[in-house]
Amino acid sequence: MKVYILTPTSQLYEGEARAVNVPGTQGPFEILEKHAPIVSSLGKGIIVLTDQQGVKHRFSISKGFVEVLNNEVNVLVRPQE
Repeated sequence: MKVYILTPTSQLYEGEARAVNVPGTQGPFEILEKHAPIVSSLGKGIIVLTDQQGVKHRFSISKGFVEVLNNEVNVLVRPQE
């Protein structure tokens, strides 16, 4: 699946991924290949993205939103300061 992780001022990640774990405001959840469409708010925490080679990338955030549609994941966040 294609993943984009964006802040108001920069792009943190763009590429293919196996899995994305996000800190949803109602609890953490994992997004995998062909996930059902969803829009969710995100709370303070760490996004853990596993790329196609199995390498884990971590991004600390203070809040944001995630949208999943047609095997594409768009994550809009404020980085944790």
